[in-house]
Amino acid sequence: MLFRRTLVTTALLAVALTGLTACAAPSGSAGTPGAHRTVDDAGTGGATAGADVAARALPTGGVPDYQLGGSYTPPAGVTIVERDSTEEPAAGVYGICYVNGFQTQPEDRASWLSEHPDAVLRTAAGKLVIDPGWPDELILDTRTASARATITSVLSRSIARCADHGFDAVEFDNLDSWTRSGGRMTRSGNLALAASLVRVAHQHGLAAAQKNTPQLGTAGRERTGFDFVVAEECVQYDECAAYTDVYGARVIDVEYADTLKGKWSAVCAMTDRPRMTILRDRDLVPAGEDGYVFRHC
Repeated sequence: MLFRRTLVTTALLAVALTGLTACAAPSGSAGTPGAHRTVDDAGTGGATAGADVAARALPTGGVPDYQLGGSYTPPAGVTIVERDSTEEPAAGVYGICYVNGFQTQPEDRASWLSEHPDAVLRTAAGKLVIDPGWPDELILDTRTASARATITSVLSRSIARCADHGFDAVEFDNLDSWTRSGGRMTRSGNLALAASLVRVAHQHGLAAAQKNTPQLGTAGRERTGFDFVVAEECVQYDECAAYTDVYGARVIDVEYADTLKGKWSAVCAMTDRPRMTILRDRDLVPAGEDGYVFRHC
């Protein structure tokens, strides 16, 4: 990911990944608290067998806002808001919850190393492997079923918190961490972890977003059950078709003001960009702070 919000995740040692008890149904969705839900839109994939309440699919249109740098009252007309899992969802909109699924958050480094050392990627010599672009984040080890089960168990609490707070969906960041692992991990290992995390999200009644990773093609949807995409700078890098060809209109694209090529009006005039494309400042600061940028088409 190009921007990361600090997330405080408390380690959870539960081993079972099935039969998880869902938390209260998100605001604006049908059903009784505690009921498991599936995605209610035909073709969105990843439905939980036997579930009796459906999660709300991401709308195919509207105005999103990406509030990972701090929450604030959404601007007029905004209908979809993403916030960190430690935050409350914005009222009256479709809420997406941010969880770092494939790397450690800076504040969680010590707990991962002390409580789950085998889930953190290391070199053959035992040296920790970090994301070269974010040296305060350790890469989680997706190579074995045992490590993936531990990671899923730890992150299940964050996923449950998203549902309990009333979010409608969850984004798992750093899906492409295998590309920064120095060749130690594989795409298959990351997809296996993604499928496990998506399964837990669906058990809690949350739709699940693929984050970036255009090279997946249809695998993100077919092999993991992702329901939609949150992409960064797909216009900038000419990657949007890799998402829209698979997910159609259920793609959110966040462009950044510091790397925008040309005028924003030219981006909005493009016929092949995702419908839900917005412009934000790189640090995603709250409205009213220096550097804040928010525009939509």
